Amino acid sequence: MIDKASDIEIVEDAFPELDAVAAIQRGLHAYNQEMGGPYDREPVTLLARAPDGAVRGGLLGLTFWGWLFIDWLWLAREVRGLGLGSELLQRAEAVARERGCAHAYTDTFSFQAPDFWQRNGYTEFGRLDGMPAGHSRLWFRKSLG
Repeated sequence: MIDKASDIEIVEDAFPELDAVAAIQRGLHAYNQEMGGPYDREPVTLLARAPDGAVRGGLLGLTFWGWLFIDWLWLAREVRGLGLGSELLQRAEAVARERGCAHAYTDTFSFQAPDFWQRNGYTEFGRLDGMPAGHSRLWFRKSLG
């Protein structure tokens, strides 16, 4: 039985066992769903492949709680500027709408073309200046309605 904080030992672990990481994840997921309702988390994975099958870009995200979270959107340098980023984004938003999502959000850095998000209808709602030094971390959102 644990009665006080001093009964718990806090240790740094640079290489935690997978079961330790999973325990933290399971605990937080359970609490989040207890408070916010079932996640209904589903991945959104879109790949941009060259004719030889090589991945030249893609989008990785999740839908949950009626939102699309865009975690990663990347294109190889040689295929940027061809409209593929907007196409990936539009396809992800379509998937999200099919799943009943009404909103989307992402975070990016000031050196990662924030104007791309604005051109695609996203609005900045948060900024952390100085991350990294000389740049900013930005949060964008969009209504999918």
